[in-house]
Amino acid sequence: MNFSKSILLLTLFTLGCFSCKLATDETITPGTTTSTSNTPDTLVPLDQIEASTDYTYDVNTTNIIKLNGASITVTGTGATVSGSTVTISAAGTYAISGNLTNGQIKVQTDATDPVKLVLNGIDISNSTTSPIFIDKAKKAILFLAKGTTNKVTDGATYTITTEGQNAAIYSQTYLAIAGEGNLNVTGNFADGIGGKDGLLINGGNITVNAKDEGIRGKDYLVVRDGNLTVTTTSGDGLKSDYYDNTKYGYVLIDKGTFKITSQGDAISAYTSLTVKGGTFNFITGGGSSKTVVTGGSAKGFKGQTLVKLAVTSATISSADDGINSDTEVIIEKGTFNISSADDGIHANSTVTIQDGNITISKSFEGIESKTITFEKGNFNIISSNDSINATAGSDAQQDDGSFININGGTFVLDAQNGDPLDSNGGIKMTDGTVIIHGPSGAEVPIDYNGTFIVSKGTIIATGGSGNSRMFQAPSTTSTTNSLKLTFSSTLSANTLFAVTDESGNVLVIFKPTKTFGAIIFTSEKLVKDKKYNIYTGGSTSATTNTGGYYSSGTYSGGTLRGSFTVSSSVNTVSL
Repeated sequence: MNFSKSILLLTLFTLGCFSCKLATDETITPGTTTSTSNTPDTLVPLDQIEASTDYTYDVNTTNIIKLNGASITVTGTGATVSGSTVTISAAGTYAISGNLTNGQIKVQTDATDPVKLVLNGIDISNSTTSPIFIDKAKKAILFLAKGTTNKVTDGATYTITTEGQNAAIYSQTYLAIAGEGNLNVTGNFADGIGGKDGLLINGGNITVNAKDEGIRGKDYLVVRDGNLTVTTTSGDGLKSDYYDNTKYGYVLIDKGTFKITSQGDAISAYTSLTVKGGTFNFITGGGSSKTVVTGGSAKGFKGQTLVKLAVTSATISSADDGINSDTEVIIEKGTFNISSADDGIHANSTVTIQDGNITISKSFEGIESKTITFEKGNFNIISSNDSINATAGSDAQQDDGSFININGGTFVLDAQNGDPLDSNGGIKMTDGTVIIHGPSGAEVPIDYNGTFIVSKGTIIATGGSGNSRMFQAPSTTSTTNSLKLTFSSTLSANTLFAVTDESGNVLVIFKPTKTFGAIIFTSEKLVKDKKYNIYTGGSTSATTNTGGYYSSGTYSGGTLRGSFTVSSSVNTVSL
């Protein structure tokens, strides 16, 4: 509909001069969901649904809906009012402002073009059903007008649930949310924002407080951008849970800022969870000081078939696993700080970490899967049991086919009551630096049932004297040489350990954080037929270290404990 000049001026005054084109940080170029190793071409392609024209509107074709407490007025066509309910029955753009008590905005149309609702400062509540209800439409888009705050609140008890309504903003069709304004949603009955179809968020400052799920796209949940703060008292923060078709049930995040405090999982996908960017802060199940209830789930990132992450940063405090998949976890990059009451990172089949800075400050198992592969990155892992654990699912005493591949990276591992580096199968190391502060008791710093082949890299690992009989060095088929050293008595924590060549050149200086009685040192600096000296105590001029490992600096004042000559790939010495 074309407005006359006078009506257009009135419209702009009523709306607070909203723009004819939504201001966003970028122009959307719709496309298919990104491919993943488990789901290369199996997800529903978004370019069949999303269009760049979704995110624009024209004031010349805008209808005006004014909320007046208990009544509603409409300027334009396509919408009718019955009491405190306005029903939109035609495609087009509708600008909505004002307050509405115990009312509803309802969309019900057979039109094939989108219905666009511009929220220009609304405060709407309904005590018996969803305040915003997209009952029927080919596509609906909510715009959050820049500079406005929009509030949507439902009641704790619904009497109208004929279409399955259970959220303050509820849609039975594709729903997108975009803009630069604010949206505050309170879901007292169950969900905050949800429905029976797909949900796409492309901007806005969205705050949701919900009894059950915070934001739920049943078919899929896609976040292109936005600032999302979500709090739940019983359910998940962000969720997609369609389970009848593998093309659906996924969560895809391009970027954004996410602060989620949930009793359930922070972000949960029934199929795959893919994150290409963004900043995340999660507290799940009350945090890592709590224990998840029996049968419950309070994980950080969770996907059944796949979790694939490339974040700017993620801070997770969880009463369950920090990152979890029934099948596969891939971390491409990012900074992760994880404190978990259960595993830091867990997948039943494979974990692959291509790069990143990963700190796991509290966990049961730090990283656990059947196959674990590290390409590069920095890892600081503290665990009550194993820090890195490859297992097929049982405490096997023989090779169960599980495996750890270390192709690069720097690792600082500290297991309080378990084995820091543990594989129920084998281990292969082609590069990297592994620093291990092993347990002081009966567990060992390195434990494997198959072989541990080292072709390149550095390992410095300590353990207690009580486990020297079971103490494992890399396999004798390794091409990089090792020292397997045990002491007749235990040395105090923070006692320096050093190895030098006959000319006094330092190969390693290490300060264990726990009492120790045995050490594994693997290095390309250990050359066959060369003699080396072993020292403890003393001091170093080095001022920086990585987990107690000094890669440079002078050493002096130590006690010479003995010498050895490298005669094989594993050189066993007792002092």
